[in-house]
Amino acid sequence: MKTVALFGATGSIGGSALDVIARHGDRFRVGALSANHNVDALAELCARHDPDLAVITDPTLEGALAAALRSRGLKTRMAAGDGALEHAARDSGTDIVIAAIVGAAGLRSTLGAARAGKRLLLANKESAVMAGPLLRGALAQGGGELIPIDSEHNALFQCLPSRHDASAMRGVRKLWLTASGGPFRGRTRAQLEHITPDQACAHPNWRMGRKISVDSATLMNKGLEVIEAQVLFGMDADAIEVVVHPQSVVHSLVEYADGSFLAQLGQPDMRTAIAHALAWPERIEAGVAALDPRTLSLQFESPDADTFRCLTLARHALGAGGDSPALLNAANEVAVAAFLEGALPFLGIPEVIEAVLNELPPEPVVDVGTLLERDLTARRAAQRMIREKVKRQP
Repeated sequence: MKTVALFGATGSIGGSALDVIARHGDRFRVGALSANHNVDALAELCARHDPDLAVITDPTLEGALAAALRSRGLKTRMAAGDGALEHAARDSGTDIVIAAIVGAAGLRSTLGAARAGKRLLLANKESAVMAGPLLRGALAQGGGELIPIDSEHNALFQCLPSRHDASAMRGVRKLWLTASGGPFRGRTRAQLEHITPDQACAHPNWRMGRKISVDSATLMNKGLEVIEAQVLFGMDADAIEVVVHPQSVVHSLVEYADGSFLAQLGQPDMRTAIAHALAWPERIEAGVAALDPRTLSLQFESPDADTFRCLTLARHALGAGGDSPALLNAANEVAVAAFLEGALPFLGIPEVIEAVLNELPPEPVVDVGTLLERDLTARRAAQRMIREKVKRQP
């Protein structure tokens, strides 16, 4: 029996993870659940899955969570704040940590789980993007294992050699990340002038939260995944390709030196990757319908990097090195939030990100504290630029 801590339990990945865990009650139990501010949803999940601990990361909601748990007659222990989340990640009774918090907020708990030697199921790509050197160091220190549960990186994990050391990886020529193309595939920049948040969040294949849905629409999601793939698998940036695959059936491919390609195929359902990572190296049922290969018609094309400039900006940040990926991520989070609030047009997202990267030259990644200070500096710069853009509007 493995005990699982799930951070970001009320999001779409959290829901998928809990579904898989519930299907295998003889193998997994929920030890801890966390949410940022959705008190009622977290309390309902506690009633359903009976964890030992519930963490609300917004400390101002500690009393509200306590009341919600009492009103349901639950004896679940509770804690509040980022420190409580990091402590839960290191808890000796936890075997597996699922890092599904969106954005920079998941950084400290992810690093804490890595240092504590847990099996870390990583959906929080921002931890790898912001703090790749720190994450690698934490994993080496703790001796745990990281299995990505982003569908693309999990597919790469499955198709790569079982060892990711330099000797085994010498036979790998390229990593190919697939992208659906999002809801605006094939559109021109002129056609993207008046895109609304609801349009950007209407993904054709995947059910995701609003922030990651916008990232998919701008192709920033794929840019962050290029950076994450470099961190996780150690490949040179020019050996990581992105290819648009509208059907979202092939989740990634690995090209080998002998000309072979290995690909992982499946339904566009996060439960497949989660089930794989929970039970690895075994395979368990995930509740996902099987593909019928007789019905498949697969299409691949190059991404339109001129129209969707976020992919190019991410590659530039990776090439710049240092904390440039962290600055990119921070600026993107602020710009996407402004777009969702109606304060920034869709095409303004890459404009703000580029301006922040031009203003803030990269610095070395030294420690979490310094990194978070730089993250805050980039956020403030992005917010200032958005205010200036709003003032200039007629």
